[in-house]
Amino acid sequence: RGVSHPDGLPHRLRPERRVNMTTAFLGTTLVRDRDYLLADNDIVFKVIGDIHPDTHYLGYVKYYPSSLGDRRLLGRTYRHNTVVSKSFGILADHTDHYVYSDALGCVITGVPRNRVRRHYSCREALTRILSDPAQTATVPVGRDLVTILQAIASDGTGHLFGVTGSFLVGCFTAASDIDLVCYGEEGYHAARRLFSDESLIVPYQGPRTQQLYRRRAKYLVGSGFTALIRQEQRKLQGITKGSGAHINCEPLRADSDTVSPCLGAMKEIGEIQLVAEVTDHSQGLLTPAVYGISARSVLGSTVDDPERLAPRITHVFSHLGAHTGAFRTGDRLYLSGRLVHFGRERHEGFGVSLTPWSLRGDYLANLID
Repeated sequence: RGVSHPDGLPHRLRPERRVNMTTAFLGTTLVRDRDYLLADNDIVFKVIGDIHPDTHYLGYVKYYPSSLGDRRLLGRTYRHNTVVSKSFGILADHTDHYVYSDALGCVITGVPRNRVRRHYSCREALTRILSDPAQTATVPVGRDLVTILQAIASDGTGHLFGVTGSFLVGCFTAASDIDLVCYGEEGYHAARRLFSDESLIVPYQGPRTQQLYRRRAKYLVGSGFTALIRQEQRKLQGITKGSGAHINCEPLRADSDTVSPCLGAMKEIGEIQLVAEVTDHSQGLLTPAVYGISARSVLGSTVDDPERLAPRITHVFSHLGAHTGAFRTGDRLYLSGRLVHFGRERHEGFGVSLTPWSLRGDYLANLID
């Protein structure tokens, strides 16, 4: 098991010195995880992560021009995409959006830096909505968002939050969800306080758990009702008091985060399915989530003699918000993902990566009852 460090970072991942490694800038503006970028081909990308190559901003297609869509943006009809790996097909005529990521150890998608037309900042969206709420309050869920953002501003924590999703780019509808982000541990605790205020947000409890199960079950294949609800209730999500819209908040890493950079490059070795116990969840509360684990039983692998590697598999990594905050120390998990070697110099090891760019579509981390 990883040895805990006073800053909450497992020993294997502890950086030798603290430096700001979040250096993805567009001009003088910091491009953060879950911001959106408009490319010069009118495709809107959702930024994933904060570690980017020199040539691209990593992300996936969120909205793209299509007569089959139901969103209006930039005077055109757009289609909404929710499956990361579908970006490969959508971008078949734009192959310069394919890029290899050393940080993830696989080919993913992104926006060439010289093709970015506009940057949509989550932080700036919050400020914009507060300064001109009428533009957002045209639908009931929009009025709920304005009310919630005003409560955040009154609490003095506006700098810790941002708005992503359809309200970020202005293509929301009456059926839209509210997607917030918060930054760092301070933002996480501020979001916990916000979601405990039932005058604004009602938790998924009692009869509402069925609604939550229907919403999440398609993304957590193989998870039983009790286990799925237990892990989902740990996350920052609920229903708005006014219109009854779904609202969630994804906790992201602080601008000065040191965890993601010190992971170094990932090298894919194969695929693996195993049962593991969570040994450290302290770095799993923020996206990208990093959990310390101990392998209990290898169920299958594309690698010969995986049992030899099993004792050295110490972490699971996820860039998906679905796994952030979902697990706690002592939980048993079923994991199906990429077996990777990660790190650099003295900080290295083996782990399971739940990359959202999997074309197989079945990389999973499910809580076991």
